Amino acid sequence: MDSAQTFISHLLELRDRLIRAVIAWAILFICLFPFANKLYTLLAKPMLSKLPQGSHMIATEVVTPFFVPLKVAMMTALLGALPYVLYQAWAFIAPGLYAREKRIILPLVSASVVLFACGMAFAYFLVFPVVFGFVIGSAPEGVAVMTDIDKYLDFVITMFLAFGVTFEVPIVVVALTLMGLVEVAKFKEIRPYVVVGAFVIGAIFTPPDVISQTMLAIPLWFLYELGVFVAGWLVKRRPPDNAVDPTDEYRPMTEEEIEAEFNRNDS
Repeated sequence: MDSAQTFISHLLELRDRLIRAVIAWAILFICLFPFANKLYTLLAKPMLSKLPQGSHMIATEVVTPFFVPLKVAMMTALLGALPYVLYQAWAFIAPGLYAREKRIILPLVSASVVLFACGMAFAYFLVFPVVFGFVIGSAPEGVAVMTDIDKYLDFVITMFLAFGVTFEVPIVVVALTLMGLVEVAKFKEIRPYVVVGAFVIGAIFTPPDVISQTMLAIPLWFLYELGVFVAGWLVKRRPPDNAVDPTDEYRPMTEEEIEAEFNRNDS
């Protein structure tokens, strides 16, 4: 009976926190909705700045001019509300974690959000001007480059996701190391394969030019090396597996500790 009530209370708490997260997203979306067109113009600036004089973007469907800026406002609101959404998720799972787990998970989640944002910024400010300049400059003579706004949004989202996920590589390396699934020496051993894989990923997710491919592959390689370095540093500072963490108030006692405590009390 108690376990059933506990389960129901957890479900109710989860529902409440989901509702709070959705409300925060909705409020921010309502605030951004009047600026939807300006947000899309800002998103399209790297493309617009590379178009020839007199060229412009087009909308090939009737409702596209309304719904595409609306999508941009919704995604911007989601990004803006993401810290509060993550806080609600953390507040839900934190009571069930050990102190050591809290010290590991919270920095990793925070760093992953920052790195994903850095990946998006890297794509917007550095990659997009190069890619759009190459694509528009490669157009045959007499061909007017006028990109559909919906197709442009799909391309931008794909690039944001590609670079955002790429910048998460250090988090993956550190997490796998701290969980004991992969040793640092193994990450160093597979370094040549990572370099080749980085350029393969760059060729898949970027236009077919060497510059944009390299602009994804080099950061991926660098971030992998950064993750290996940080993981090695953390492993050196980590206490032995049999060490007792005095701040881990939720850690269950081992059999040896129970026996020692019993003998001490008995004496």
